[in-house]
Amino acid sequence: MKKWLQNKGFRNTVICAFLIIIGIVLQYQGLENVAIPVFIAAFLIGGYYSAKNGIEELIHDKHLNVDVLMILAAVGASIIGYWMEGALLIFIFSLAEAMESMANEKSRNAISELMNLTPDEARRYNENGEIEVVPTAELKVGDKVQVPRGETIPIDGKLLSTDTVVNEASVTGESVPVEKVTGDEVVGGTINEGNRIDMEVTVEDSNTLFAKIIRLVDEAQSSPSKTASFIESIEDTYVKVVLVGVPLFIALAYFVLDWGWTESFYRGMVLLTVASPCALVASATPATLSAISNAARNGMVFKGGQTIDNTNALNAIIFDKTGTLTVGEPAVTDVYYVDGVDHAHVDEVIKSAESGSMHPIAVAILDYLEDTPLIELGHVEDITGKGFLIQNKGSEWKVGKHSYVLDESNIQLSEEVKRVVIEKESTGNTVIFVSRDNELQAFYALEDVVKENAKIAIEKLNNMGIQTIMVTGDNENTGKHIAKQVGIKEVHANKMPDEKSSILDELKEKYGNIGMVGDGVNDAPALAKSSVGFAMGSGTDIAMETADVVLIKDDLTMIPYSIGLSKKMKRIVIANVLFAIAVIALLIIANLFQAINLPLGVIGHEGSTILVILNGLRLLAYRD
Repeated sequence: MKKWLQNKGFRNTVICAFLIIIGIVLQYQGLENVAIPVFIAAFLIGGYYSAKNGIEELIHDKHLNVDVLMILAAVGASIIGYWMEGALLIFIFSLAEAMESMANEKSRNAISELMNLTPDEARRYNENGEIEVVPTAELKVGDKVQVPRGETIPIDGKLLSTDTVVNEASVTGESVPVEKVTGDEVVGGTINEGNRIDMEVTVEDSNTLFAKIIRLVDEAQSSPSKTASFIESIEDTYVKVVLVGVPLFIALAYFVLDWGWTESFYRGMVLLTVASPCALVASATPATLSAISNAARNGMVFKGGQTIDNTNALNAIIFDKTGTLTVGEPAVTDVYYVDGVDHAHVDEVIKSAESGSMHPIAVAILDYLEDTPLIELGHVEDITGKGFLIQNKGSEWKVGKHSYVLDESNIQLSEEVKRVVIEKESTGNTVIFVSRDNELQAFYALEDVVKENAKIAIEKLNNMGIQTIMVTGDNENTGKHIAKQVGIKEVHANKMPDEKSSILDELKEKYGNIGMVGDGVNDAPALAKSSVGFAMGSGTDIAMETADVVLIKDDLTMIPYSIGLSKKMKRIVIANVLFAIAVIALLIIANLFQAINLPLGVIGHEGSTILVILNGLRLLAYRD
């Protein structure tokens, strides 16, 4: 309640309610003359912000909104002596507006609280090498910062000292801490779970990953959906129609229906209240903000309400392969040893030879042989573009490509080995051969492996009836091999970077609304031309800037999630609009038959507004 009372609109609404109760008590005690000033005070306090907003929008934007209708209805009721009804109208309308304001604030705060993970202060080294605690916002590029064990890293930077482990769950969603060595990048908002570290600041506070996320969410929440924009655009016209219609209705009731002046005017005020489009105006915006907040809380940023509106209409989605469906780095997937060879010794030689190299293939082999011990080798020569030549204990070892290890030494493969090698190479594997004294010992097959969540994401999209497509620059066999692993239905291979955009145009003609998922500079044109572009959070800046949606945690399952969220939002908005229109129509008909009074009209009308707001807020709790 304390937090609610900090909202000025809600605080005024509470005061208005107390004054109305006091006024009603005074009325029942026969103190009408004392009750009237109390109702007027309730009127002025409860209606202050609504009147202010309505007048400011009318003067500055030349736009009529529902606030004007409510104030006029309350003034009209008071003119003919219905002081309590006028004050009650202001109270319920004020309550609905305060609730809508707090609902929108709740949607925004759901993100602000989540993203507010970086500490306000940092431990910076001064010129004398001493620690001083300063606001994080004051850190500059090049500053040296200390982060004790267990504390949150205050800003993006580069590790300078002791190796450590960092919990990056707030960024990647991965709960297992990641090992970091000197020179590695660390992200603000992640937690140092290892040794105390020193780091160098590499970005200004306003350009950190979390700052970018918050900025994107703020921009998204300021950009309404197509439905919300349409409803807001007709509000001015609708209000003008009501303002013209009410006097005509009063005249009709007085001159034709012979209701009497007071009754006719009273029914006109009821009409002015129940015909107001409050619920209609609130049908879309709270729902849109809630959906955007839900998505950001789950690691996905929509760049505006229009984007989340468009997502439910996707019929097909194109995926880039490398770095999107796959990890983007090679990993050893299979090892073949020739019969009779000492497996352990081969692994020891290979690990020892590769241990000084930072080549991606060497790194992948070293990762695979992590538990293999290092041994002392003789002479090791790194032959650029080919592999290693190793002289060890009277034997000559070669490690490298087919042309270097096999062809130069004229090593013939058995039919079985040849079949396995052809199978591996035809599906995009890189095969590294090992020979000893011109005899094949083993080979390692490396592949850019599929991301763990890719298969789940594609399966969900296929079940939703969305065509899944891969566009890759790799050969057709490699493309089909990856597509088969994840379940993608259609493959377009051997495509140059500049061809991705043109193939998208062709697929648009075939499927209509189409999404694009990518991470690189070469994906940017296609991301821009697609109906909805999804960029990987680990991708290039230009891809993230061009896309409509950023997958902060690189989680492909968020794509089917986004479609489900968008469809849910659409259903809620349509239900809200239909409900709002039905309530308005029902109340207008009831007023024509003199079946409702002003308080009931207010309760029915503003009650419907509160209901559509609460219905929209359900999207904050949406789950797959």
